[in-house]
Amino acid sequence: MSTSLLYHAFGIVGYHYRSQHFHEGKVTFRIEQPRDRLCCPQCGGQDVWVRGHEERTFRTVPMGARPTCVTLDVARVWCPACDCVRQVKIGFADPKKRYTRSFERYALDLCRHMTIKDVAEHLGVSWDTIKDIQARNLQRRFGKPKLHKLRELAIDEVAIGKGHRYVTVVLNLRSGAVVFVGDGKGTQALENFWKRLRRARAKVAAVATDMSAAYIRAVRDHMPKAVHVFDHFHVIKLFNEKLTALRRQLYAQAATDRERKVLKGTRWLLLKNPENLDEQRDERQRLEEALRLNAPLATAYYLKEDLRQIWSQPNKRTARRVLRDWLARARASGMRILRQFADTLADHQEGVLNYYHYRISTGPLEGTNNKIQLMKRQAYGFRDPEFFKLKILGIHETKHALVG
Repeated sequence: MSTSLLYHAFGIVGYHYRSQHFHEGKVTFRIEQPRDRLCCPQCGGQDVWVRGHEERTFRTVPMGARPTCVTLDVARVWCPACDCVRQVKIGFADPKKRYTRSFERYALDLCRHMTIKDVAEHLGVSWDTIKDIQARNLQRRFGKPKLHKLRELAIDEVAIGKGHRYVTVVLNLRSGAVVFVGDGKGTQALENFWKRLRRARAKVAAVATDMSAAYIRAVRDHMPKAVHVFDHFHVIKLFNEKLTALRRQLYAQAATDRERKVLKGTRWLLLKNPENLDEQRDERQRLEEALRLNAPLATAYYLKEDLRQIWSQPNKRTARRVLRDWLARARASGMRILRQFADTLADHQEGVLNYYHYRISTGPLEGTNNKIQLMKRQAYGFRDPEFFKLKILGIHETKHALVG
């Protein structure tokens, strides 16, 4: 085996091949480092004296289906300039690792298409070894995202387990990359993010969140110059919750069995957009019948459809006029649920209308949240919270299939 093959096949430079050994289906190559290439690992000086060797074996890229190892007698040298004895550096492997860098790259390539367990079984190493390789790669590439170019961002929390366990995710809306993952939800989950943002001196122009009081206070305190946009999907979702509660209330108050029968099963019909109703299942006909029998439900439903028009106006001035008209109609409906929602929306109308300054939303973050949930299910959960955070930070690179 020539030295050039040692380099091209395994990425090992500066070492000489000496022998090979086959045992129990495993291939082992013995190599050595020439005496003239030994140097002090601290100062780099070549005027060193050898003070013994230590045999070390490293896993490297397999040859066919056979596990392949490289064995090397690592020299310990004494440097007169440093006056100490140290083990020389190994050029093809990281410190304290039992595998070569080429093996690490090969394992990472497999991890893009296989689970950690599958890669470990394929390469004949432990699950923890592959997990450590993947974690180190994620930490090196995504562990500390750059924040100085952050201009538009979205913030939302993600449920990650039972017992109200959450993480708060911050997304760069321009690049689609997650730039921060905090434990829990609310203001405390973002404390480290605000510190990093101040150190980076980022000039954030706009931020999209829901209408949570915690996010409103956090953005006001830490990004006073940023335009705060309340996500319109969350506004519609909040109204849909009110509409669902109203339908449930009307069902309980129904005087006849026919009214109950018509109202039963109409929840999703009320929440669907009209263009998405299935004609083959007579969904439109069932919805229209329910609305004919119940005037309060019809009023709430048509207000829901008109609410969507606030975000489709040509400019902010027209949108403000549409919003004020909608608020007046909701308050005039006589229904307490709609009046409460109208009061909430009126208190946050500037954040809602800020959409016409920056047409952003948390929609891309909701897509990322779906990826996070899918990744968690495919992996059957993550026992290491820090590794899970690193996987979230690198999730934007996933193109087709997620691998746990």
